[in-house]
Amino acid sequence: MITVPGPLEQPLRYGVHTGQPLEMQAPEAIPAAAKLGLEPPRFCGQCGRRMVVQVRPDGWAARCSRHGTVDSADLGRR
Repeated sequence: MITVPGPLEQPLRYGVHTGQPLEMQAPEAIPAAAKLGLEPPRFCGQCGRRMVVQVRPDGWAARCSRHGTVDSADLGRR
């Protein structure tokens, strides 16, 4: 059985705030709000596709069409 890694599971191949391959991503390309942890991920870390993101008062949820869904509440449980 093949398991598909989630959008934010390690190792990431793409920047979650830029969608660029990590080896090509410049540090200044990451927005300041993202560096402070105030911005949810907008791109899948596995394939670089744009994710559908819903921001809620208590966090956020993001969905990649290929790699599934991740919720900010789930990240605290790991």
